[in-house]
Amino acid sequence: MSPATLALRYAAFAAAATAANLAAQRLVLWTGHTAMPAIGEGVLLGAAILVGTGVGLVLKYVLDKRWIFADRETGITAHTRKFGLYTAMGLVTTAIFWGFETAAWSIWRTPSARELGAVAGLAIGYAVKYRLDRRFVFRPAASAAAFKGALRAGRG
Repeated sequence: MSPATLALRYAAFAAAATAANLAAQRLVLWTGHTAMPAIGEGVLLGAAILVGTGVGLVLKYVLDKRWIFADRETGITAHTRKFGLYTAMGLVTTAIFWGFETAAWSIWRTPSARELGAVAGLAIGYAVKYRLDRRFVFRPAASAAAFKGALRAGRG
């Protein structure tokens, strides 16, 4: 696959996962407001974010596994290990995204700056996530051992 095709697929899958995340959030919010109007806004928003994140994460994992990394490994053990690593890499890159968004807001205190910081953080985060996933998630079992070794080395 050419680098341009890879980049376009990766961007399209990121957009699809984002859209699925937001659609799931809207569904939870709408359903919650309609079916359980007594539930507090904070609880409902937390549930919506949790469900949306789960939907987007699973969709992106399935698409990346098959169409980005051409990973054909099957079985519950392989999926559990890979999905756990995939989720961990997502936590690292989410910190990058949130850091850029928060920094831009803290420095310039405007919605436009916050959104530009978010876009920059997402772009950098997705680039880092691709590299982390390629190195540690969608490779033979040796890559998982390398990741564990890197963690042990980091602890001193």
